[in-house]
Amino acid sequence: MRLVIKIAGALLEDGAAVKSLARQIADLAKAGHELLVIHGGGKIFTATLARMGVTSQFVGGLRVTDRETRDAAVMVFAGLLNKRLAGAISLAGQTAVGICASDAACFTAEPMIHEGDAGGLGYVGYLTGVNIDFFHSLWRAGIVPVACCLGLGSDGELYNINADHMAAAAAEYCQADRLIYLTDVAGVLDGEKVLDKVTAGDVEDLIRHNKVSGGMILKLEAAKRALAGGVSQVRIVGGTGQRVLLSATKGAKGPGTRVLAMPPPMETKLAARAAR
Repeated sequence: MRLVIKIAGALLEDGAAVKSLARQIADLAKAGHELLVIHGGGKIFTATLARMGVTSQFVGGLRVTDRETRDAAVMVFAGLLNKRLAGAISLAGQTAVGICASDAACFTAEPMIHEGDAGGLGYVGYLTGVNIDFFHSLWRAGIVPVACCLGLGSDGELYNINADHMAAAAAEYCQADRLIYLTDVAGVLDGEKVLDKVTAGDVEDLIRHNKVSGGMILKLEAAKRALAGGVSQVRIVGGTGQRVLLSATKGAKGPGTRVLAMPPPMETKLAARAAR
C-alpha cells in the first residue's frame, strides 16, 4: 500500500511522540508499504521568526512570506525539523532521508494567486508536480522519503506551501492509496466527541456552522481534494496515541475521523445493483 503521512508540526515538539511515530513508520516500511512522510512546523517557525524580530502575518490561513521569511522557512523546515524527523526514523531501524523540493526537483510549485495577483502573498506557492520516478527509486531502495513543505518554482525559487494542502496534492500525484493526517487533536470534533466519519458534503456544513476552525478547515478542504483526485481514503488522527498510525492503516474501523467521498447518487446505486 502506498501511504502519504502528514505529521503536524506540533507533534515534532514532543520528543516522545516523534520517537513513537518514527518506530511506527519504520514498522510500516518494513512491512512493505511505500511511504511518503510530509511534515509541517508552523508553530516552531513562528517562534523562530519572533526571535528574529519578524512579525507573522496571515491571509486566509496562509502566511505572507517575503524573502527573509522564506529564507527562514528553508532553515526551519528543510533544516532543523526535516533532519530531526528523518534521523528519528533512521534510528528506529528504517533508513530515511530528509528531502527538500530542490532535491531532484522532487516537488514543483507555482506562486499562489491571491486576489488575482500571482505572488501577492510573496513566496507562497501551491504544488504543481511530483518527481514520481525519484520516489520510486527511493522506495525500491527501501528508503523512506521525509519531505518538508516547500516547492521549487520554475524561476528557481523555493516557495512555502501549506503542509496540509501539499500532502493532499502529493497523495494525488503519487496515486497514494491512503492519506493520513497526524495532528495534535483526536480527529474532527463535534464538541468533545470525535466524529467517526464525515463525507465531503459534510465539510461545508461543519465550516458553515463553525464546528471546525483554523487548521482543521484546511485539512478538511485538502482531504476533499485528495478524494476527488483518486485517493481512496483520508483519515485525520491524533498522533500521540499508542500505535495510532499502525491502527489508522488498517480497515474502516480505527482511530480518528475518516473523510469519505460523497456517496453516489441513487440512480448510480440502482444501476450498480441492476448490473450485478
